Amino acid sequence: MNDAHTSTLLARAFTENRERLLALAERNLKPVLLKRFSPDDVLSATYEACAKRPAYFATHTDVPVYFKLRTLLFQTLADLERKNLGADARDAYREVSVADAPDETAVGGLNWGLFAADVTSPASRVDRDERHKFLRAALDALSAADRQILILRHFDGLGNGDCAAILGIEPKAASIRHVRALERLQRKLTEVSCFRTGAR
Repeated sequence: MNDAHTSTLLARAFTENRERLLALAERNLKPVLLKRFSPDDVLSATYEACAKRPAYFATHTDVPVYFKLRTLLFQTLADLERKNLGADARDAYREVSVADAPDETAVGGLNWGLFAADVTSPASRVDRDERHKFLRAALDALSAADRQILILRHFDGLGNGDCAAILGIEPKAASIRHVRALERLQRKLTEVSCFRTGAR
């Protein structure tokens, strides 16, 4: 596949996923950076990064293109944070108001706090961090298909129809996949004491 064809496919994929990516940028762009960048700015920078890596989109065709786009979006967010919030670039912090409150969403798009709260409410910061660690390990142990549907539903906040479109399956199949993935995840988590019913 030549670069021109890949670029055409990339432009089409970016257009098809633009609203999903925009919502993802809105959810993950730190409040302090909103003083300088809009979610649209993040998307523009992400597209530029995508255009420079045609080979990335030409390989591993079994991976839905949305996941490749979201990976580069989070890399773009990480670059913006490093350039604007690093040790030698602290000016952005001076622009933040007292009312600004950063959320717990980490770069990478995985809001571990909200997802862990769906399983059980941590009693302390230590408990919460421990739950996040085991949750990551449990997700890593799942199949790629299970991880994909859980990321789309719980971390990217997408509905069943969007998930089905991204994965190239019917909505009913996406719903079944989601339920089964949750069941497998919960089985793995119940092997860990801090996720058992009544654990503290």
